[in-house]
Amino acid sequence: MGAKAKKALKKKSKKTSQLSISHPKNESADFLPLEGGPKQPLEGGPRRKLAKVEEEPAKNTSTVLYIGHIPHGFYEEQMKGFFSQFGKIKHVRIARSRKTGNSKHYGFLEFENPEVAKVVADEINNYLLFEHNLQVHLIPPERVHPKLWKCANWRDNRKDWIGIARTQHNKERTPDQHQHRVQGIIKREEKRRKRIKAVGIDYECPDLVGLHQPATKKIKFNEEDD
Repeated sequence: MGAKAKKALKKKSKKTSQLSISHPKNESADFLPLEGGPKQPLEGGPRRKLAKVEEEPAKNTSTVLYIGHIPHGFYEEQMKGFFSQFGKIKHVRIARSRKTGNSKHYGFLEFENPEVAKVVADEINNYLLFEHNLQVHLIPPERVHPKLWKCANWRDNRKDWIGIARTQHNKERTPDQHQHRVQGIIKREEKRRKRIKAVGIDYECPDLVGLHQPATKKIKFNEEDD
């Protein structure tokens, strides 16, 4: 066999090996195509689109409302009369100061029906009332404090703190109490004079009149002033 015949046999053997390794065109591949490559159908028929499952919206169960920007004069009774037109009210509470009992301009309201609470939150939010835009929002049940309605039944028991301070200041004191009060006044006055002197201010402080130290200067009234 010549050299030319040997070369022809080698070429035939290479072609047959390549054909045996490569896949036929009509045979379906067992792998997915790479990104950007031609899309080939998978085994088992054509692809089918799955139907989208629409999730049902969660039902509203919250019945408590937060109400902010409450104007002056719109208190528990007025709030009940205004919001009772939407549905039955269970509780009403306005945040108030413990000392004065004045409103802090925000509060809470509870309806029996959660649908009514949702309607009120949607419709009354930013409602203009006495030049105030009411801020109404739903509170989820898990965020409602268990002691929220503890002070719902508020009564006007505000005290006259100015009158209490006046009577305490003007009450009659025993000689020992008076002496203790005078000593405190004298100590504070001495500290005040030392601070003035330390700063370098040349100022003669007037003497305390009516205490243990006698007054050096006496005030004289003219007869014309009577």
